[in-house]
Amino acid sequence: MKIEMFRKLLGVVLLGGLIVLGFSKPVQLFLSIPDEIIMFEGDHTSISSVTTAVATLGSSEVANLNPQGKELAVNGAKSGSDILDLTVGNIPIKKVDVKVLPDFKVIPGGQSIGVKLNTRGVLVVGHHLIHTNQGDRSPGEIADIQVGDIITKINGQAVQKMSDIGSIVKKAANNGQALEVTIVRENEELSKKLVPVKDKQNEAYRIGLYIRDSAAGVGTLTFYHPDTKKYGALGHVISDMDTKKPIVVNRGEIYPSSVTSIEKGSNGHPGEKLARFSKTDQKLGTITRNSPFGIFGEMNQEVKKGLYDKPMPIALSHQVKEGPAKILTVVKGSEVKEYDVEVISSIPQKFPATKGMVIKVTDPQLLNETGGIVQGMSGSPIIQDGKVIGAVTHVFVNDSTSGYGVHIEWMLEEAGINIYEESRNEKRTAS
Repeated sequence: MKIEMFRKLLGVVLLGGLIVLGFSKPVQLFLSIPDEIIMFEGDHTSISSVTTAVATLGSSEVANLNPQGKELAVNGAKSGSDILDLTVGNIPIKKVDVKVLPDFKVIPGGQSIGVKLNTRGVLVVGHHLIHTNQGDRSPGEIADIQVGDIITKINGQAVQKMSDIGSIVKKAANNGQALEVTIVRENEELSKKLVPVKDKQNEAYRIGLYIRDSAAGVGTLTFYHPDTKKYGALGHVISDMDTKKPIVVNRGEIYPSSVTSIEKGSNGHPGEKLARFSKTDQKLGTITRNSPFGIFGEMNQEVKKGLYDKPMPIALSHQVKEGPAKILTVVKGSEVKEYDVEVISSIPQKFPATKGMVIKVTDPQLLNETGGIVQGMSGSPIIQDGKVIGAVTHVFVNDSTSGYGVHIEWMLEEAGINIYEESRNEKRTAS
């Protein structure tokens, strides 16, 4: 009994000690200081509440320190790494890794673009029943070929477009053969045996599948990197309208697009840009990747717009702050304009994630013309303090004035641009 009381008393004492320790200045200072500071040359990062600490850097070449009231500003001077030592008296408080990246810039977009995707193989988007003398049936469904499957081969012959299938089916059926269908399902390759049946209405052999080999739509260009010719757009994945699954890209192209009108958005009813483009127009670039962060590829040519045509620095996710910003987008024709928005919240992210920011449209003109964020605006670059910080991705269904944004660093990563390596290359080229 006494031992139990002693344990409880000891627990209370230890808990009290931890609480008191938590309120001590050294502990509070330790918890408020980041473990790592990453910035570009010329940037600065402020650390608050460090006036009681002595700060020293190993090298004055990489960064320098500038006390500002209750804050300490760490200024990036030259690309490289350093250690920031913080002490109170003779007590070491914390060591902070400081990384300064060489200057890196992209040209912000805002242009309306037409998007055409060709799928890898042909995509199964539905089943349909064939009227036969033995009753109605769907051979594809019987063969366990499911909506969302991608047909890549039939009887060992590659399938790239819908027109490839008709001749293969006809030849096999006339010879009384079953079809050996190779499909991709959730990244797994499977083989299915499918027996075509004769439609009693037109005597043709059918497989009972609805299929599609391409998709098209409009969106907004986010950035272009002149040195690598790589670009990013949309800020979100393109999914098939029927299967709701991401389209696996075999190849694709982007084209100039012109906005013809706007279906204004309202709460509960997201609006939409109505735009047109022609595949006979000069192709702007290729699409090689369709990911949760947008579409990516290489540009054939630079797209001029007369607004922010020069390269602009970017901001990393931890550098984005709540407050005023701009977006670049098109609401009529092909003219890119800038509009006021507010960054309501931003999450510093150490790992890629699609919903890094919440933004709200505050520009009276844009609200009047679109009601806020509309479909087709996805990919519109977000600018804050002269830096590209991300792109518009989704609108809130119940609030058409607000939506999500993705941080630019994740789009650059998806485009295959390493800001650490590319910025070093740029610097070597300039020198």
